Amino acid sequence: MNNIKKVSEAIVNQGMLPLYFNPSEEVTIEILKSIYKAGIRAVEYTNRGAAALSNFKKMVEIRDAEMPDLLLGIGTIKNMEHAQQFLDAKADFFISPGFVPEVATFLIPKDIFYSPGCMTPTEIIAAENAGVSFIKLFPGNMLGPDFLSGIKDIFPNLLFMPTGGVDTTIENISGWYKAGVSAVGMGSKLISKALMEAKDYTTMEAETKKVLEVIAEIKGK
Repeated sequence: MNNIKKVSEAIVNQGMLPLYFNPSEEVTIEILKSIYKAGIRAVEYTNRGAAALSNFKKMVEIRDAEMPDLLLGIGTIKNMEHAQQFLDAKADFFISPGFVPEVATFLIPKDIFYSPGCMTPTEIIAAENAGVSFIKLFPGNMLGPDFLSGIKDIFPNLLFMPTGGVDTTIENISGWYKAGVSAVGMGSKLISKALMEAKDYTTMEAETKKVLEVIAEIKGK
């Protein structure tokens, strides 16, 4: 199976993509271990601080040693320099807050999954024409499920994942699924600043497990 398909299927099967960043290498690794224990097999680490690259390299090292079935992606990729750095660091997939055409041109011919953040039909069309098959709707809370319901029919070949403000409640997640998403991106509503500061990895694991169960229930209906 090719890489783009493999990553797409992993995210869709999981039903959600957790994403986080922490400047501490130790906290970064502990979070990774806790969500992995909860059942996560694809995760996005966000490139949002000076420590992101070195932390990511450590994540890859731990993954290779202890979690061989985990796909590690990098988010907040805004330019070619970062795309190259994280490709060299062995990122399995790449996500941007917006559509970066040169990153799509760089990654997609290499069969590397790239999902750009899009907010308008114009951006989605540009991404689709560049070979993108998986769109991150961002910011999700500003767009809302109605936006996706309104445009979904125009893009029958694309998969959609809202990120930004997606809540952990069954009402919020099921609203998105009814609108036609393939997964939801979960950041601070799942791995919150408070939990990170408290280093409460047990609660992170429990909350992640709960969200996976909620999604399984929604999909089973």
